[in-house]
Amino acid sequence: MSLALAIETSCDDTAAAVVDSSWHVHSSVIESSIDQHRAFGGVVPELAGRAHLTTIAPVVRAALEGAGLDPHAPAIDVVAVTSGPGLIGSLLIGLSAAKAYSLAWELPFVGVNHLEGHLFAPLLERPELEWPLLTLLVSGGHSLIVLQLAPGEHVVLGETIDDAAGEAYDKVARWLGLSYPGGPEIDRLAVSGAADALNLPVSMTGDDFDLSFSGLKTAVVRATQKHPEVALADVAASFQAAVAEQLLRKLRRALETHPEVRGLALAGGVAANSALRRGVGEIAADAGVGAYLPSLAMCTDNAAMIAAAGLHRFAVSGPSDLGLSARPNWSLTEVS
Repeated sequence: MSLALAIETSCDDTAAAVVDSSWHVHSSVIESSIDQHRAFGGVVPELAGRAHLTTIAPVVRAALEGAGLDPHAPAIDVVAVTSGPGLIGSLLIGLSAAKAYSLAWELPFVGVNHLEGHLFAPLLERPELEWPLLTLLVSGGHSLIVLQLAPGEHVVLGETIDDAAGEAYDKVARWLGLSYPGGPEIDRLAVSGAADALNLPVSMTGDDFDLSFSGLKTAVVRATQKHPEVALADVAASFQAAVAEQLLRKLRRALETHPEVRGLALAGGVAANSALRRGVGEIAADAGVGAYLPSLAMCTDNAAMIAAAGLHRFAVSGPSDLGLSARPNWSLTEVS
């Protein structure tokens, strides 16, 4: 059985984890710098980079010790690290650390696509899940519908052509005067709001699987300017309903097009959203397939999912070259 140490620094969280090839998580440590970014309404790349520099060594040490390993000479087989996509400064810090550990311990290292890491997250909690799988991967920077034929074998059916769903949440929240990150704030307010208070458009109504949220963001701004009397909770509920309607309609269409699918999964930070979790569960129940909804800990960026993807990539393709650099725009479609 192989054992991996993984490092994740694609955005503002510094994370490390130890995972084995049976998908058992021996440890997972995350240090967030979100408090440093709230005043700016979003992640400030320079602040994120500084936080990674300060926390990466203690986080790695905590992950190794949490797994019962010697932090100076751990009995592991590979060092995995996120090499893209993400903020280039943050990615370079994680990559540099992974290479340093790899050289110091004379171990191979492997670069991992952050989005593929999210696809492996359900396996860490439900290793018995059935394939093929349709995954709705939604986060602050990415929104995709992915057909997973098996672990590490995937086809991107559709993705956003502009803003990601999480990005739209943050921008709408900023417009409404809510704190960052906007997703949890809007989700909390929407519970007590009326989803039909504002007549908001649902984009991308065609038969393809691409997504778009930029127009919805603009529609919220115009609607609230025209109807300032609408309560904040009602605005939140109307916006969230429009986001969920687009995502779930596309997912339902993808399931109809691929009847061989045995389960539906959510992944990414927006997978914590209550409307999406409820909607995916309902679609799965109607279709008689499994629903794999990650725990809230697995929705956010973490290194355990990077370790799982790294173990797969290492087994299939071997180690990465030490000359590997950060790829801030690395698309999941380029991962084979």
